Amino acid sequence: MTDQHAEMPSDVHGRKGFFDRFAGSMATFVSRAPFFAFCVLLILIWAPTIALLQIDTWQLVINTATTIITFLMVALLQNTQTRNDEATQHKLNAIADGLADLMAHVGAGDAELEREIRELKLAVGIEERETTTSDSKAA
Repeated sequence: MTDQHAEMPSDVHGRKGFFDRFAGSMATFVSRAPFFAFCVLLILIWAPTIALLQIDTWQLVINTATTIITFLMVALLQNTQTRNDEATQHKLNAIADGLADLMAHVGAGDAELEREIRELKLAVGIEERETTTSDSKAA
């Protein structure tokens, strides 16, 4: 058994770059009811223009704009989701590491408990790696 411990959530520093801060702010903004209401209002205003304005260019502009906005929103929301997943993984690793330490302390010398500790560490992978994203960064 090694002395390697998972990084504790309190050891993780919240230093985020500009894009991460921007993505977080946008995720908060677009997840609120007023933004949804704005989108519904925009659709209600836009929908009648299909019948009133038989201009193909207008529809092309609207369709292109909504596609671009959707594409950008997916990228921003994926960034936020990835950071949330990494934070959750840090917390799970810390819990599993703390539990393994507690099991080792309480059941020192118990062969069955030692086997369960190894299984726990193997299950969450804290012996070889801290998170699944660490492997991809190291490779």
